[in-house]
Amino acid sequence: MPPLAIDRSNTNIVLIVDDVPDNLSVLHDALDESGYSVLVAINGESALTRARQSLPDIILLDAMMPGMDGFEVARRLKADFATAHIPIIFMTGLTETEHIVAAFKAGGTDYVTKPVRTGEVIARIATHLASARQMTQARSALDAFGQATLSVVPETGRITWQTPLARDLIGRYFNIHIELVPPIVRNWLRASIDSLRKQPGVPLQPLNVIQAASRVIFTLHSQSNEDEWLLVLREESDAAQIEALISAFSLTRKEAEVLYWVCKGKTSPDIGDILGSSPRTVNKHLEHIYEKLGVETRTAAANLAQEKLRR
Repeated sequence: MPPLAIDRSNTNIVLIVDDVPDNLSVLHDALDESGYSVLVAINGESALTRARQSLPDIILLDAMMPGMDGFEVARRLKADFATAHIPIIFMTGLTETEHIVAAFKAGGTDYVTKPVRTGEVIARIATHLASARQMTQARSALDAFGQATLSVVPETGRITWQTPLARDLIGRYFNIHIELVPPIVRNWLRASIDSLRKQPGVPLQPLNVIQAASRVIFTLHSQSNEDEWLLVLREESDAAQIEALISAFSLTRKEAEVLYWVCKGKTSPDIGDILGSSPRTVNKHLEHIYEKLGVETRTAAANLAQEKLRR
């Protein structure tokens, strides 16, 4: 269902979900006076429909409603890729710890207790909208610069957000287009987080997924919030690295190919077999490479080239 055409240029959209008309009326009037565009829903099903249609900037959600309660509504919203990013503030008269925990586990960002104080609600909305806006700007910047980045919930492997390039890489390397990372990525992510918590200063090993002459490398970047972690993906290929060496050192293609395989630890006879040349020809190329790089040994050439490739 396509989003509703709503003018978002001058206002934020708030969806209020409550089965009590008086509560809806009080909150609607207070938010409307504060400059928000307000939508309402009186039960769980209509809340899900409204959220998918309008994609509000934030949702005020009553925890206890007949039929589908607010906890289930939140779980469904967070399971839907289109609505998973929307902050949810629970409204509840339940102050027991187990209910508060349930609200956060269901995907809530915050909660207020009933009877609600409109001033408090408006202040919390402003705070969470500012945080969401910063996250949106950061994600837009990653999109603009073509970064392959995604946010994942380790417990389930659910992708809550991803740049177009990340979606493309996962689709090509794993031949899937679902909103879950493959098991190999989920298992690596969980192991990395465990290692990080047990040994905070120890560098984490990236995950390499190889496909023919190319590979995609997953690196754990940071924790984006309590339940989500950011992963950065980088694709490498033999051809791309050879092109990088040509550009970095003004090498001929054959020289770059020789240097590339030197970086891989291959001997001159090995490189000759790979490139269809004699070891003598390979060594002649190496002489030219040393001269262009300003080094005297294979090891020095390999170290310099690898440093360039890492950059």
